[in-house]
Amino acid sequence: MSPLRIVYLLLAIWGAIHPMYWFMTWFGENGFDIWGMVDAWHANAASSGLVWDLTIAAVTLTVWICAEVWVRRNWLALIAIPATFCIGVSCGLPLYLFLRTRPVT
Repeated sequence: MSPLRIVYLLLAIWGAIHPMYWFMTWFGENGFDIWGMVDAWHANAASSGLVWDLTIAAVTLTVWICAEVWVRRNWLALIAIPATFCIGVSCGLPLYLFLRTRPVT
């Protein structure tokens, strides 16, 4: 495995674990309330701006993944889409790059 692929994989793992730590901390303090978390994301203009920034990035990444999967037929790369929307762009983007850079056989 190339050093670059290792970096992508480590970033995907970090991008899965670090945000989940904060989500689980929030759920621990507030109960498992998805809509409460969504409300917290829009607590002020700065956090709303960040939510929209990440949402637009996630949609853009999804379009890119779909376009490349259609051409490259790398169907495994589609798992980066649920990773993006269930965990975040911080996991989905490096995961996709990791999957995209695998050696062609």
